[in-house]
Order: sequence, then C-alpha cells, then structure tokens
Amino acid sequence: MPVQKIGLVLYPGCMPAGLFAFADLLTAANRRAGEQRFELCWVGLDSEPVDCAQGMRLQPQSSLAQAACSAVLIPGLWADSEAMIAQVLEANRGLIRALSQLPRSTRLWSYCTGVCLLAQSGRLQGERATATWWLASSLQQRFPQVDWQFEQTQVSNRLTATASGVSGYLPIARALIEEQLGALVYREIATLMVLPRPEPATPVFRSVGLMQQTDPLLRRLHLLVERLPAQKLGVQRLADELAVSARTLARKVRALTGLAVADQVRLIKLNQASERLILTADSISRISAALGYGDESSFRRTFKHVTGLTPAAYRQQYKV
Repeated sequence: MPVQKIGLVLYPGCMPAGLFAFADLLTAANRRAGEQRFELCWVGLDSEPVDCAQGMRLQPQSSLAQAACSAVLIPGLWADSEAMIAQVLEANRGLIRALSQLPRSTRLWSYCTGVCLLAQSGRLQGERATATWWLASSLQQRFPQVDWQFEQTQVSNRLTATASGVSGYLPIARALIEEQLGALVYREIATLMVLPRPEPATPVFRSVGLMQQTDPLLRRLHLLVERLPAQKLGVQRLADELAVSARTLARKVRALTGLAVADQVRLIKLNQASERLILTADSISRISAALGYGDESSFRRTFKHVTGLTPAAYRQQYKV
C-alpha cells in the first residue's frame, strides 16, 4: 500500500496544538505498523515562517502547492465572533485560493473554526459537513450549498472530512488510522496514549449541554431542572421558580431551542440519566430514583423513546 503524504496546514493565527497531536497519532500508527504508512509535511501558503497562536512561529517544509500531498489537514483558530471569522477569511485569500486549486483527488480535512477556510475554498459545495456549533447560523447563510449537519460532531465523505471543536482532529485521525490499519490498531494506540473517548455518536443530547447555553434564562432553567426531581418539573412550577410567567417561559424556550418547555426539560433530565449510565456503575433503578422518576418502567420507556436505546443498551454502547 502506498505511503500517504499528509500536509499539516499552517496559517497566521492557527492553533497548532491539534496538528502536533495529529502528527503524534500518525507517528504512533507508523510504529505500530512497523513501516511508514503516513508521511507528514508541514505546509503553508509559501515557505515563509508562520506566526501561529500562543506566540509560536513555525516553519513550513513546503508550500501547499508544491507539497504534492494526498491529503491536507486544516486546523482551527482562536475566534469568538462572526466578525473575526470574516477577517480571517479576508486575510487568507491566498491560502483559500491554493486550497481550491489542489487536485480534485486531494483529500481535504478540517475541524473547529478551520472549516470556514475549507468552505470558502468551495471544496465543500454539495458535501455534508459540520463545524463548531456557534458558527451554525453564519455558515448556513454564507455557504448555503454545503449540506450542513451541525448535530453531528464529525462528518466524513469520500474526499472531505470535517469535525467540530478544538479536538476535532481526533475523530479525523481515528477514521484515517482505522481505514488504513484497522479498528484494533487504533484501539491499541488509544490505550497506549490514553486518548480521550470520542463523544457518543447519538446527537440527541448535544443541544442541551450547559456550556452551550448562552441565554441567561435558559441557563437558569437548565440548572433548575437538574436540581429538581423529575416528578416536580411542571411548567408552572418551573416558571414560578424562575420568576417569569408560564407563557413567557414557553415563548422564550421555543424561540431559543425550537422545542416546547416540556420537551426541553425532558431532554435535560434524560441527559443527566445518560451521564450517570456512562460514568457510574449505579443500577438503572437507582439512577431513576435518584433523579426523581416515580416509575422506573416509565423512565425506561421515555429514555428509549428519546434515544432509541434502552438504558441498558445505551450504557453498553457508550460506557467509558
């Protein structure tokens, strides 16, 4: 099997930590295979040093156009607003053009905010893709010809792959190693390097993570639901606790999540249950009782209705 030459793309302000981690994983894969299956090459728009995040200046080994890579990985950058993303796209027009001019057979991978550069190159048109969740609205408007699937943390196509979050390099590396060397080899590498467990594939609970709630009322609702027993989560009780009318609460939750209050509350509470199923050895009956479900059978039915899995099957599939 031919060696895959993979370009690690450097551009001003990029976060190189993921590139180093990706390189370490492929180096481990080469050692495990007993031969070089992956060749790594640091590339930039040209061969000039690149000022990256955290004050790091890194030297490309080759320009992107001359490296002749079979695949390239584009990292993210520190950005906390759509305006910053727009500035980065403008400042990197040369790199974006170089990406667009790569041979059509080149595999293009990106993660986190770096997906914006890949999308701007046009190489995601008509492709499924994902990116960091807070960019969803902006990217859908800016790149309507991309089939955005923000409920997924990683999306792979024949020639493109995208992932969300600053650790998005990990599922991309995993898919590559499993493709070339098999799932067993990746599991051995993951054990040896004590890699974090990838996020479960089910998208059901991703929208209710507390870190993702930026609206103050939604955050207060989330914390309140986690604190109260499931049996006491009526809409009027919640509204009273939050010092708003039930109508205001319903309108605000619908506007922010697209869900009725009861549906949002159910997701938050079942997310608590899912975490305990994954992270503890507590019995299902104990988890049900601890979270205030009066009827274990009802809890089991509701959990399966929402996730598609029984609590026992969910634990077996996603247990850390």
